[in-house]
Amino acid sequence: MARIIAIANQKGGVGKTTTAVNLAASLARTPKRVLLVDLDAQGNATMGSGVDKRELAASSCDVLLEEASADAVIVKTAEGFDLLPGNNDLTAAEIELMDGEGREQRLKRALDPLRGNYDYILIDCPPALSLLTLNALTAADSVLVPMQCEYYALEGLTSLLQTIDALKARLNPALEIEGVLRTMFDVRNNLANAVSAELVQHFGDKVFRTIVPRNVRLAEAPSHGQSILGYDKASRGSVAYLGLAGEMVRRQHEREITNKTTQETRAMAQRVTEKQA
Repeated sequence: MARIIAIANQKGGVGKTTTAVNLAASLARTPKRVLLVDLDAQGNATMGSGVDKRELAASSCDVLLEEASADAVIVKTAEGFDLLPGNNDLTAAEIELMDGEGREQRLKRALDPLRGNYDYILIDCPPALSLLTLNALTAADSVLVPMQCEYYALEGLTSLLQTIDALKARLNPALEIEGVLRTMFDVRNNLANAVSAELVQHFGDKVFRTIVPRNVRLAEAPSHGQSILGYDKASRGSVAYLGLAGEMVRRQHEREITNKTTQETRAMAQRVTEKQA
C-alpha cells in the first residue's frame, strides 16, 4: 500500500521540484514502485522527468476535472518511475474547481485506487496555498518540506505548519510531517549553520539527517530532462538524494514495525479483556 507524500512549501525556490524528481528517481533505484504526480502548472517536474509537457494527450488537469482516470494518464519515464504529468492546463483546472463539489477531494479520489500499485506516491505541489495544494495535502499521508536554511525560510515553514494544522482539523486528520529537508546548503555559510541547528533543536528527528548541498550539477540536470542520477550519478547531489531515499525507506520500515507491534498489543489486550469478561 503506497505512502502518499506531498512535497510542499509555500515559499518558492526552495527545491521542491528538484526534490520531487530526484527523490522519485532515487526511490526507484532502491528499488521501489514510485509514482510522481506533477500538480504545478509550470510543469517543471514533468519536463525534468524527460516528458514534454507541450505534447501531452492528457494531464493531471484531466484527472482533477474527472475527465480521465489517473491510470489512463500515467506515463513511464526513463528513470524507472511512473509520472502523472502536469502542464499549464492546471491553471484552468483550478479555476473550474472553485465551484466544484468536493473540490478538495478530487486528487484523493483519483489516487486511492492506485495505492496498491505503488510503494510511494510523491506529489510536487505549487509554491502557494492554492486549491491544487489543498488537493495534495488532502490526499497525502504526510508532507515533506524542503527548505533553505535562511531566515525567511523559517517564516515560510511556520506558515506551512499553521496551514497543515488547519487542514488536519477540517479535511485530513491523519496528515503528518514526513520530515524537513535542508536543501541548497552551504556549510561555509554561518547563517545556514545557525538555522540548521535551530531546526534540529525544534523538530528533532523530523529533520532528515540527509542534507542536500548547493550543487551546480543538480541545477543543470533539469535542462537535460534527467534526474541527477541520470545526469551525473557521481555528483554530490546524486549521493545526497540516494541517501535521502535510503533514510525514507528505513523510516517507513520502522513505522511498519511499530504499527504491527501496536496492533498485536491491542489484539492481545482485547483477548485478555474478553477472557476476563
